[in-house]
Amino acid sequence: MAVYKTIQSKQIIMGKLSHGSDLLGELTDICHKEKIVLGTVTAIGAVQKACIGYYDQARYQYRFSEIDKHLEIASLSGNISLRDGKPMVHAHVILSDDQCVCFAGHLAAGTIVFACEFTITACEGPAFLREHDDPTGLPLWKL
Repeated sequence: MAVYKTIQSKQIIMGKLSHGSDLLGELTDICHKEKIVLGTVTAIGAVQKACIGYYDQARYQYRFSEIDKHLEIASLSGNISLRDGKPMVHAHVILSDDQCVCFAGHLAAGTIVFACEFTITACEGPAFLREHDDPTGLPLWKL
């Protein structure tokens, strides 16, 4: 059975990330600076190179792939919660190359911004805390 809570939007932050910055790192830094512990994030733009992950459900571990070429951010979608007392951005991304071939997965550090416009929606309510989930091996929300 699904477990969920109803929350309300509090604030919307829109902006652009710095050319040459780490995509995940800069989104996380904004959440730290603005004290956002609950929310959602979306973005579009382009990256100079990427690092994305796939969670191997049989081995309970991420496998990361580095893609060393210029890519469009066709879609970035994620959420913001607390892990170990700090804001954590958990995002997935779809990236497209010059032939419109797509790569998708868990956004990881090492994805370098060419140009990126983002929206962060901060929400009201108690922070969602991430804790180890035995059945999956992942740090999931404890609601």
